[in-house]
Amino acid sequence: MDENTLLIERFEEDRTHLRAVAYRMLGSLSEADDAVQEAWLRLSRADTSEVENLTGWLTTVVSRVCLNMLRSREHRREDPLDMQVPDPALGHEDGRDPEQEALLADSVGVAMLVVLDTLTPAERLAFVLHDMFAVPFDEIGIMLERSPTAARQLASRARRRVKGGAPVPSADLTRRRRVVDAFLAATRGGDFEALVALLHPDVVLRADKTVVPTTEPIVVLGAQTVAKGAMAATGRARFTGPALVDGAVGLAMARRGRLFLVLAFTITDDKITEIEVIADPDRLRQLGLAVLDD
Repeated sequence: MDENTLLIERFEEDRTHLRAVAYRMLGSLSEADDAVQEAWLRLSRADTSEVENLTGWLTTVVSRVCLNMLRSREHRREDPLDMQVPDPALGHEDGRDPEQEALLADSVGVAMLVVLDTLTPAERLAFVLHDMFAVPFDEIGIMLERSPTAARQLASRARRRVKGGAPVPSADLTRRRRVVDAFLAATRGGDFEALVALLHPDVVLRADKTVVPTTEPIVVLGAQTVAKGAMAATGRARFTGPALVDGAVGLAMARRGRLFLVLAFTITDDKITEIEVIADPDRLRQLGLAVLDD
């Protein structure tokens, strides 16, 4: 077996790990795959004969590639919130499988991806590598050209953003989480009857005019009508996850790690009485979003 074949096999052993790092750094499957491919190109051109920990070396390379991509994104801010976001149910414009991306988003947590997108590139790298992959701060500091103490502070700042001043878990929060989780499960599964059972007969849904281009906000009344509308959004539900929205349990929808819609719920006696659908970019930026503890 020649040296190049051995190198390819060795790289393939780390591909899953490298892709996991890149996806959490970038929030986009296509960009994560690009970063992993760039890591392979750099490996194929490098002399690694004296590298003792090739997995660590590759993790550093893919992290630096991702950091550069994030910094470039900061400058041009791709896919800003005020652009029309294609419906994920229609598939990806780059031809990738939306189901695969949805599964990845679920594995990380949609809310986590959304909050990570609000961090600076340096904060995101420090938090992802340390809190998710246990990379020491001295190594992170080298990647960022900062001291280990500075890297630790970056991760700490990111961690506070992720937690978002989350309320102390309570029985009420748990009950509301259960209702919201059931709403999402029924929507994803296309279970109309289960969805109607969660809604108060006189439920009111309000959606700002950004959701569907209109001159006035949309108001939908009644459990049956609201449930029918939710059934039409089954595709989007694959890219949706529970989140803390201004301290209450809600749902965040994101594609490629970018927030484009939030559902805020009013729940009384375990029934959903009001749903607010928020898609206006300015309102989304003002929301306090954080990750719910499982």
